[in-house]
Amino acid sequence: MSTPSIQPQDIAPELLERIIARVGTVIVGKENQIRLAVMSMLCGGHVLLEDMPGVGKTMLVRALAACLGASFGRIQFTYDLMPADVTGTSVYRQHTGTFEFRPGPIMSNLVLGDELNRASPRTQSALLEAMEEGRVTVDGHTYPLPRPFLLLATQNPLQFEGTYRLPEAQLDRFLMRIQLGYPEPQQEIELLSRMQGGHPLERLKPVMLAEEMVRMQREVKGVFVDDSIKLMLVQAADASRRHSKVQLGISPRGTLAWMQASQAAAYMAGRSYVIPDDVKLTAVPVLAHRLLLSHEAVLAGTKNEDVVLELLAAITIPLASRKGAKP
Repeated sequence: MSTPSIQPQDIAPELLERIIARVGTVIVGKENQIRLAVMSMLCGGHVLLEDMPGVGKTMLVRALAACLGASFGRIQFTYDLMPADVTGTSVYRQHTGTFEFRPGPIMSNLVLGDELNRASPRTQSALLEAMEEGRVTVDGHTYPLPRPFLLLATQNPLQFEGTYRLPEAQLDRFLMRIQLGYPEPQQEIELLSRMQGGHPLERLKPVMLAEEMVRMQREVKGVFVDDSIKLMLVQAADASRRHSKVQLGISPRGTLAWMQASQAAAYMAGRSYVIPDDVKLTAVPVLAHRLLLSHEAVLAGTKNEDVVLELLAAITIPLASRKGAKP
């Protein structure tokens, strides 16, 4: 297998589009969802894949890891999984009289947390330090996670047997929530045809090095965001905290995540500055899962996505200045 070389900055959008296209050979008809997952990766953010079983959530994560040429770890969450099964544990070596750290699957570039909400709250909490700070602490010792580090966790609907509701503090640490949904009939026929000659995942080759993704993440942070764009983000977040249908609004962490996602959207489009369209594109996947609706709104059938769209419609969309934007 040939190893991809590090590429110059000006072809970064082309490389990212190549990743999206190759993952699309495995996940049929879900280009927008694949694009959002790559966008999250550029931010160094984590993704919650929430949908019915069997729609390709696991395959999406494995395909992304294959295209990135990065290490891959998988955690199958069950009710009896312990925190040490996630982070790793210290093993006593009798012949040396010392403890040796044996890393868990979290010590990988891309980690699939399969059926996260089947684990107990205690085990789920083992992920918080890794997601927020990029490290784990075991027996008083802190170990940094490899870079890039991205957790893509799948979640089954709450009405399924043996599921726990994810706490708000943990939901807020996911940059985006993405739903794949069932394919259209023609797309499903195409999927069956592709699977006939072997799984397309086996034919995927790396498009770039993991180090290249780390460099892109640094460049995304340098994408210019005008003050008028920042005001737009803050207005929407503030309105969510006072919305009649919302019990828990968008946190400052959520506003920051929204800005970072908008920067990634601009970067993928080949721009060095954010425009309002980037903000609108990322609003629902970044914000919807962070809102906790009131009981009355839930009983009335209101969806989180509907409230996000209301917030966007109520704020002034600025014509962002390019002053200070990097060429």
